Order: sequence, then C-alpha cells, then structure tokens
Amino acid sequence: MTIGILGGGQLGRMLALAGYPLGLRTELYDPSPDACAGQVAPLVSAPYNDWDALARLAEGKACATYEFENVPLDTAQFLEKRVPVRPTTRALEIFQDRLLEKQFLNSVGIPTPAFAPIDPAQPDAALEITGLPCVLKTRRFGYDGKGQGVAHTGEEYRTLIQRFQPHALIAEAFVPFDREVSALGVRSLTGEIAVYPLVENWHREGILRVSMVDAVTPSPPSPLSHAVGEGGTNSPLPCRGRGAGGEGYITRLLESLDYVGVLALEMFQIGDQLLANEVAPRVHNSGHWTIEGAETSQFENHLRAILGLPLGSVAPRGYCAMVNLVGELPPIDAVLRIPNAHLHLYGKSPRPGRKLGHITLRADTQEERDTLLEKLLHIYPVSRV
Repeated sequence: MTIGILGGGQLGRMLALAGYPLGLRTELYDPSPDACAGQVAPLVSAPYNDWDALARLAEGKACATYEFENVPLDTAQFLEKRVPVRPTTRALEIFQDRLLEKQFLNSVGIPTPAFAPIDPAQPDAALEITGLPCVLKTRRFGYDGKGQGVAHTGEEYRTLIQRFQPHALIAEAFVPFDREVSALGVRSLTGEIAVYPLVENWHREGILRVSMVDAVTPSPPSPLSHAVGEGGTNSPLPCRGRGAGGEGYITRLLESLDYVGVLALEMFQIGDQLLANEVAPRVHNSGHWTIEGAETSQFENHLRAILGLPLGSVAPRGYCAMVNLVGELPPIDAVLRIPNAHLHLYGKSPRPGRKLGHITLRADTQEERDTLLEKLLHIYPVSRV
C-alpha cells in the first residue's frame, strides 16, 4: 500500500521511515523541491493549488494524511474527493484556527485560559475578558513561537496588534503555569484508542527544546507519571473513565471528532489543574521520544491508525528524554559517546531557529536518565526558560 503525505518536513520524513518495516510506501507532496523528507521517499514538488499534481498524488493511494496543520484546507478537501484523507479535514479546519480551536475545546468540556477574538474596531474589548498580562496570537499560521507575543501593558498590547496586522488575532489570558505538558493519543479507523504517557516539555523562545517522560510503574510513584485531574496532583496515570486529566481530555477529543490518526494536546499545569493550550492534529515534536522510548512509535501508530490496522503498544521502554537540535548541531562524536543516546538528523542546513534534528536518551531509572541528560546538556546547553 502507498500513502500520500501532504508536507515534506521532518515529520513526513519520519512517517516515511516508519512505513518501510511494515512494507508501506509513501509519496510526499511539498512546494519545496528541497524538502528534507524527499531524501528518504519520493517527493512531488508542486504548489498546494496545483490541482493536476494533487490529482496525480491521489492515484493509487490507500489514503492520504498530512504532517502539519497549515496545509491549505482547500488542498485537503480537493484530495478528500479522490482518496480518503485521515485525519479528517474537519479536524484540520478547526485546529488551524486558534479561535475555532479554543471554542471547540470549551464545547467538549476541556478548559482553556480565558480568550477573546480581537476586534480591530474595538481592540481593547478583548482585555475585559483576558486582562493583562495577556498573550496575543495570530489566529492562523503560528507555530514554534511565531505569530505571538506577550503584552504586559496596554501600550505593549497595541504595539503587538500593529505588528501582527493585517492578520486576524486572538488574545489569551497569560497563565503562570507550573509546567508545560502534552498528551499524545491515537485513534484507529476501527475506533481503537491508545494514549501515550504524559510528557513534560521545556520551551525557549516558543520552540520546544526538551521533552521528558517516565516509565509508568506502580511503585514508587513518579511526579512525571501523574496526570492532573479531579483528584489533584496525586491522580495516577492513566485516569481512565474520569474524563479529566491528560488521558481523559485527549480521549474526549479523539472520540468527539471521530478522529483517525495521532493527535497531540499541549497543556499548562497550574497546581492541580490542566488548561489546554493548543492542539496539533498530527504527529508531534513532543512524541519523538517514542521512536526508541516506546514499544510502538507515534509515527508507526499513525500509519497503523489511518490504514485501520491494529494499534501497537504505547508502553514506555524506560525513562526517556528528547532534546531538539535547533539552529546548530552539537559535536556529533561527543553525542555518540553518550550511552543510550540516539541521534536523528533531518538533513537540513543550519539556520537560526530551525529544527535540525533531535536526540533521544533512554534509561532504566530516572536517576540514570537525568545523568545522561546532564551530560548531553553540557555538550549542547539548553536552558529551561
């Protein structure tokens, strides 16, 4: 079977690589002829509105998917008339617009920070809902910290509005969170659902730098293997059936949309509460650890899901950390000297803010994992803020 993939970045690259052991072929579609996924699988380079090229992409495909949520909606809808597109274009429509995203999350009972669309004619009206400080975001096309900024004063608020014109904007209440976490779940065409352990994330300049996940063991309990839900910070993962916490929220999203594929929900933890921040209807950077760190990677499970194949186990294979390589690469030989360090390079040329690869560390104990991470961060320093 051959799967068409809209987008040829590193996520498309890792999806293609995950397909080979299963005997699956992929064909990628990206406007850039230099898209890094083209190094590992056939690449069609054409604009997203080249309807003839898209029609050819659909020919002979079992289904199509997308590796990022900023694929033009009309592109996915055009394909959908010719081949099944999974996840659904309805998910794409909702989650590529931050206002629709927040409204949908609230409609299914998932809490978010206070938010309001910014009316260009009455921009200060949004502050009556969010207060100051607040976060301004473009409703569309923002990722890795792009298209957003924090306003602490009314003057900063109006300056950011001017900076982001003419884009439609949303204001969100600033959240003084304790930590950032993400939940990744996958739902198959058959309705089967699996949810990976909760992941703690460190961001800098809006870009994910480090993700950490602990083995889910009954004893002793680990702070990172706990969800926050109705029972507070001591509610153990998974919190099945309770409807709150990371697993409850991601399951609710998957079921409410009749979703097929991997979906990621980024959240803020504030005390004993989780607030949803953003949703990614695709495989996600905070799930890269699953390649070596889980029984089945998010990439393989996404392919299984969209083809209706049985899902693989999402159980962790120990304590893991993932470090993004952003802007520049560390000395490769020094990285490879670290035990249980797994290096992934994306075949991209370095430039500031660009994700060039990642490193996954895996260990049998939390102490060993933290020691390995300390060694890696000595070679490739990453601050937590």
